[in-house]
Formats: sequence, C-alpha cells, structure tokens
Amino acid sequence: MLHHYNTVKGYGEHEITIERSRFITYVSRVETEEEAQEFITSIKKKHHDANHNCSAYMIGEQNMIQKANDDGEPSGTAGVPMLEVLKKRDLKDTVVVVTRYFGGIKLGAGGLIRAYGRVVSEGLNATGIIERRLMRVMQTKIDYTWLGKVENEVRSSQYQLKEINYLDMVEVAVYVEEALKEQFVEWMTELTNGQGDVQEAGTEYLESGL
Repeated sequence: MLHHYNTVKGYGEHEITIERSRFITYVSRVETEEEAQEFITSIKKKHHDANHNCSAYMIGEQNMIQKANDDGEPSGTAGVPMLEVLKKRDLKDTVVVVTRYFGGIKLGAGGLIRAYGRVVSEGLNATGIIERRLMRVMQTKIDYTWLGKVENEVRSSQYQLKEINYLDMVEVAVYVEEALKEQFVEWMTELTNGQGDVQEAGTEYLESGL
C-alpha cells in the first residue's frame, strides 16, 4: 500500500462557458474501473441531449488503469488533455466527465485542447484535492483516572486522536505515522507510568486537505 497519495475530495461539479459552449465538469473518486464506467454512464444518461460527454480516469496505486474518451470530439482534443491534467496533478482513483453543449462557435483543435484542460483543472479545484496518508492506529487501554491527562496530552501532541471508546477501561485510539510508532509507544508508556496497555490496531488512511 502506498504511504501517501493525492486524490479528489469526493463528488464535485463545475460549469463554465467558453465561446458560447457550455462545459460542465463532473468529478468523483472511484476505486475500480467498473465504478468509473458506472459514473460516466450516469452522466451520459443525465445529459443524453448533450453534444459530447467526454471522460478520463486514472485508477490504481501505480496508475495502472488510464483511459480517455473523446466521445465524438476530434481525436485527441478532449479525453487526452483531460487525462493529462490528472497525470500532471498525480491524482489517483479519480474520474472526470466533461459535458459539452455546443454553442455554435468552433474552437479548433488547439482551442478544444485548451478548453478541456482548463475546465477539468477548474473542476478539480472546485471539488478539492486531498492527501491520503497511511497511518498506524495505536490503541491504548487505560483506567478512567488517566483519561483527562492522556486526552489532553494527545490533543496537544504531534499525534492525532482518532476516537475514545468508553468501555470497562477507556480505549484511546490515535493515528501515528509508521516511522513514529516506537516513539509513540515509549511516549505513551512514560505518560501513563507504564499503566497504559498500548497495542497496534491496524492501519488506515488519514485524509487532509491540500
């Protein structure tokens, strides 16, 4: 699994007009090619009356799946420049669809390439880009008498609190970077005078805005 990568925040849409043509960009995060195709199909159904519904997506840790579709625009003037924006920003697990309603003014090959690149870039900005970092979840079981101190120290530390479970003993789950795992165990052990039972509880991706 990748230690960190960038992707889109989630679903988004953005519309602009260029030389009387309406360009509507739809963005979504997907994990499989099937999800990407389903998203593209849904937009095509929504805008079945549009002149074009061009698409591009990039999926997989090593960007193994890359597809671009011009959907009737001159070859290489829509899908490819859309995909190039995803590549330039190194956005994984991302699909974009640009719906175009022709406004009567032809843009030419160069104009189309610039237009599709621009609308995708603006659509991504409107949707938001995030970084996903693979974190180790460290869970510490403590007596309730330690809760106030431990919670305050965790919240003011370099680590990030995930959740607190109030059971027979309190379980404090914290996101810790892999490289800091041993340091965290030592820190928590010292903080609780050895009274805290620190265990690993798997890994999760933590998302943060860019």
